[in-house]
Amino acid sequence: MSHVDPAPPSASSAEPVPAFPVVGIGASAGGLAAFTEFFQGFPDDRSLGMAFILVQHLPADADSMLTELISRTTRMPVSKAAPGMEVVPDHVYIMPPNRELTFNQGRLSLHELADQRVRLPIDRLFNSLAQALGKRAIGVVMTGTGCDGTQGSRAIRAGDGLVIAQSPKSCEFPGMPASAIAAGVVDHQAAPADLPALLCAIAGKSDRLRSEPVQPVPDEAARRELITLLRVHTGHDFSHYKRNTILRRVERRLAVHQITALADYVRFVEQTPNELQTLFRDVLIGVTSFFRDPESFTVLDQQVIPKLLEHRPAALRIWSAGCSTGEEAYSLAILIEEHLQALRWPCQVTVFATDLDPQAIADARTGLYPASIAADVTPQRLARWFTAESAGYRINRTIRDRLVFSEHDLIKDPPFTRLDLLCCRNLLIYLDGEMQRKLLPLFHNAVKPGGWLFLGPSESISDFTHLFQVEDRAARLYRNAEHQRSSALPTLNRLLPTMMPPAHQSFHPASSPRSLREVTEKALLTQIAPAAALVNRCGDLLYLHGRTGMFLEPAPGEAGISNILKMAREGLRHPLMSAIRQATLHDQPVHSSGVRVKTNGHFTLIDLTVCPVSGPRNAVAETSPEAGALLVVFRETAGSRPGSGVLPGPGAAEAIATEPAHDSGDPGSGPDQTVTALTRALHDKEEYLHAANEALASTNDDLRSANEELQSVNEELQSANEELVTAKEELQSVNEELSTVNGELQAKVAELSRANNDLNNLLAGTGIATLFLDLDQRILRFTATITRIIHLIPSDLGRPISDLVTKLSGYQQFSADIQAVLDTLVPKELEVATADGRWFMMRILPYRTLDNVIEGAVVTFVDITEAKRIETAQRRSESLLRMIQQANALGSWEWDVAQQQAWWSDETFRLHDLDPAAIHPTGMGLLLRSLECLAPDDRAAVRAALLRCIDAGVPYDLETDFVTAKGRTLRVRICAEPVIDRGQVKKVVGFIMDRGPDQMASATRREQPQASRGNGDGAIRERAGPGPSSVGDGAAGPSSATLPEQS
Repeated sequence: MSHVDPAPPSASSAEPVPAFPVVGIGASAGGLAAFTEFFQGFPDDRSLGMAFILVQHLPADADSMLTELISRTTRMPVSKAAPGMEVVPDHVYIMPPNRELTFNQGRLSLHELADQRVRLPIDRLFNSLAQALGKRAIGVVMTGTGCDGTQGSRAIRAGDGLVIAQSPKSCEFPGMPASAIAAGVVDHQAAPADLPALLCAIAGKSDRLRSEPVQPVPDEAARRELITLLRVHTGHDFSHYKRNTILRRVERRLAVHQITALADYVRFVEQTPNELQTLFRDVLIGVTSFFRDPESFTVLDQQVIPKLLEHRPAALRIWSAGCSTGEEAYSLAILIEEHLQALRWPCQVTVFATDLDPQAIADARTGLYPASIAADVTPQRLARWFTAESAGYRINRTIRDRLVFSEHDLIKDPPFTRLDLLCCRNLLIYLDGEMQRKLLPLFHNAVKPGGWLFLGPSESISDFTHLFQVEDRAARLYRNAEHQRSSALPTLNRLLPTMMPPAHQSFHPASSPRSLREVTEKALLTQIAPAAALVNRCGDLLYLHGRTGMFLEPAPGEAGISNILKMAREGLRHPLMSAIRQATLHDQPVHSSGVRVKTNGHFTLIDLTVCPVSGPRNAVAETSPEAGALLVVFRETAGSRPGSGVLPGPGAAEAIATEPAHDSGDPGSGPDQTVTALTRALHDKEEYLHAANEALASTNDDLRSANEELQSVNEELQSANEELVTAKEELQSVNEELSTVNGELQAKVAELSRANNDLNNLLAGTGIATLFLDLDQRILRFTATITRIIHLIPSDLGRPISDLVTKLSGYQQFSADIQAVLDTLVPKELEVATADGRWFMMRILPYRTLDNVIEGAVVTFVDITEAKRIETAQRRSESLLRMIQQANALGSWEWDVAQQQAWWSDETFRLHDLDPAAIHPTGMGLLLRSLECLAPDDRAAVRAALLRCIDAGVPYDLETDFVTAKGRTLRVRICAEPVIDRGQVKKVVGFIMDRGPDQMASATRREQPQASRGNGDGAIRERAGPGPSSVGDGAAGPSSATLPEQS
């Protein structure tokens, strides 16, 4: 897994983070033209809100005119960088010659050139921008040769910044942008004239570059969907990666494509499958280097590796997990190789380097790195362990052979085991706590007791101090606690397949009834046919024919499968071996004449023939012992003595040297014949030796291939064994998880049962008749009280409601109303009655799940029979009261003291000759209207009586003259009675009654002109007996209540 990505700057960091983007621009050869074209493309009437820092490769003693030249192409101020200069928006800063430039805490820093290092000023600037600005860093790589800017671009991209490259086809020298593009760290490519528009578009549409960026609420559903898409596309699960890590990477891609919403990006990914691969690599982008964190590698070099080699082990196993492009893995191999060469101790070192990114692994396998690694590797090591090439530096074969690169998912794949050192740096910090707690025990089991664990500077073993001992906290070096493993790995022998072929069986012809022909043929074969043997390619005997005793003899040792080469008599073995090999190699018969074979103390000349046996393809299975069988035929020659004149075969030299000379009297015999025989024997011996050498070379090749295959099988079996152990542990873990899930499910079942019981008791306790229906109006559930309305029994569950008969009277739209609610999702409420006279409030509502999905309808019936009875009685009483008031010209009224609201009956409005529909005031306005109808001399008295009733709770009953709105004059009786609650007057209720015609009221007033007007200190005259008082000049008494004065 490529996770060596630096964390972006934190808001809580002590260093201030500038609130605007800073664009670092690097170029080399041809840079002036690219810079000029770039700045000419910016609009003159717009504030860009970003700063620009230019770095160009210049000779150390050159005097640059770049500041003056750039200032002619842009309206922005252009300054030569100075130490401590503050960086501000809409300003251009240019690196001076013979210096290198960095950005820190919002200011520029200048550095002298280091002679011992390769000069990479663009990388150095980009690295400082990435660390200081994070996502507000923008790197632009322009024309130039070499690879400067590539590593810095990695850092900017890893810090969530943006990287833009000049398109190679628009470059005068495309080396630098092409290197960054090939490294896969470039987000956009464009010509210099098009880059300003691109920058303006990114800055204008991306919240991530604003001074006060908007922090949108992440769409969690979209994030999970994106992780699912990644898992389906790549096969790797990122759900255990820290949430912010994923969101930062996704936010980068949103900015690259100028997309604002995560849900929109998900749709974009679904329509653009290649974007998933880009996002995958973006999440796994690796920023690594040789000997990264030199202090930690120094501790490793001086303390750990000497302890690993202290007892001079025969082999070391090291695992670099999450190796990215391999720099740290090669660094480990270099350190160990330096120690081994110093000790002059041969040791089989294997460094397993794994990563999730197949492209990173492919790059690591090549071992080719850019020239910029000279900034991290000392010149001595560069010269010793690398070979300089035109494209950079290639690792030497000595180091490369130590490493085994492999694509590996640390989360799902089994780990390597029996490790002496496990290096996993800057990976755990990007995984959540749960996955860290799973991996650390896994590391513990992978490392040998006493082995070492090497973590990154921001990582630790957390609470697993019982598994690892802290050896150097600053270098993050830990040692595996030495204790007995809980379980031993299964032995390899249990998994080894049976590789030895089955024991050969002698060839036995099938028995069949013997015929005269068979008897004749057998006799001829026995008497005339020469001795022969059927062997396989290895020389193992399959069948013997005839008398082979003079040529073969049983080999010493245990009885079993006999090999013809071991049974061959003296002088026959070497010719026979050569003939079998030649016949097998060329698939043709081989003849050898004059072979001298020692039998019974004398040598006999024979002719030897080895012939491949041919036959139907299905006669002998390809894998059977008889496959490729050879027929070996022995023929004794006519002259069986050496003096017969037949040239001797191989082995004749030994025979001639040891056998005494015989004078046969033949002119051809004698020294000349001996020389000829020796010459022939020497020639045959040379041929035999040549054939033996070829056979030996072929055998060595076969053995070498077999050895490599066995090593591969051994590694595969070990890996399979480790996977089986891991699978066993995973199965145990799954079993535990299933047990936990089972317990949780049982708890959920119990909880659901309790909730069901609570619901049943709730429905039964409320007494509300309830009916649950699905979308097809089929009955799902009902309460017992519903049976008073609908004829239901328990077996009716699942039946359509339209099939059942209800007890509702005059209501036939039950099913239609339910369907209307399901269609419109608008609840319906109405009163319905049953045939027995009971009334119910029926409500029909959609059945909604927690996810707001409609799955049916709920129908409830609330018994309102008693409320209906009371309503009917009340309506009857109101009607009777209205009739009485109309018959007696009696109107009622009411005043709510707290609410300051008045109410009149219809008869009260009629006595006032007012239309209720035309009168809007319901509060103080009605009282004022009523007071206005009184005679002017009586208004104050009636007002005072009303106030005293409101304030002190004193009722009053009086008569007065009354002029209606139409000018009619009435003699009316006005009564008021307070409604007192807890000692306070809450309401005042009263009536107004017409006492007779106008003439009677006028006569009454004329007869008593003085009775209604006394002394001037009052307005109401009290009477001792019941009945109304007349309004006059009597005192009404003081009152704290107030009413508005009449004008």
